[in-house]
Amino acid sequence: MSLATLQFFSNAIRKQFAMNVILPDSGKGPFPVYYLLHGLSDDHTIWCRRTSIERYVADMPLIVVMPDGGRGWYTDAKEGFAYEKYMLEDVIGTVERIFPARKGNKRARVIGGLSMGGYGALKLCFKYPEMFAGVAAHSSALYPPHDGPRGDHKVELTRVFGAKPNPEEDVFVLAKKNRKKLPPVRFDCGTEDGLISGNRDLHALLNKLGVKHEYEEFPGSHNWAYWDVHVQEALKFLSSSLGLA
Repeated sequence: MSLATLQFFSNAIRKQFAMNVILPDSGKGPFPVYYLLHGLSDDHTIWCRRTSIERYVADMPLIVVMPDGGRGWYTDAKEGFAYEKYMLEDVIGTVERIFPARKGNKRARVIGGLSMGGYGALKLCFKYPEMFAGVAAHSSALYPPHDGPRGDHKVELTRVFGAKPNPEEDVFVLAKKNRKKLPPVRFDCGTEDGLISGNRDLHALLNKLGVKHEYEEFPGSHNWAYWDVHVQEALKFLSSSLGLA
């Protein structure tokens, strides 16, 4: 297993960015890719710094890509930068150009993340279900485009989503729109996490729509002790989606 840090230029945002990439040392490529997204206050280094993700994937024929997503909510902002375009074109495009990554089929990519990154993973997968073989999200922050910007980050969220968010950025709307196309879905949340109500609401909606999915609640809060444990379950789930299990 090798860990690379790649600096690259984003055409969508017109700025230099970085990503951390875990590469398998053995096995025959091309390899499927797990795009693992960070939360609001973090960057591309955080999953390796605060979890044992390297150790968890050490024996897997899997590339793990952890890109810098800024504070952009993986969304093309109303006032600001195009972080969705950046993810789809610059991050995925760069990975599939430079690394021995699978491309062009349903078992090429999976996506996951925590908090803002949990929202981003679910949003991108629900919006572009043909691109991903599965999604696994933790402690997802689902409220900004669903209920409108509010709380401590209202001004910032309004710049990203607008005062009246586009329904195409709302995971609940996308679930209804693409319910027959969604790949395997898993998400979880800690029972002491302030974001749990939105996760419960999404679970209830997917049940109502008849969308097969896994949803679990565990003791824990919005912290790395929780995410380090449950990213291991995400890996097992996504490995099955990729045909690695």
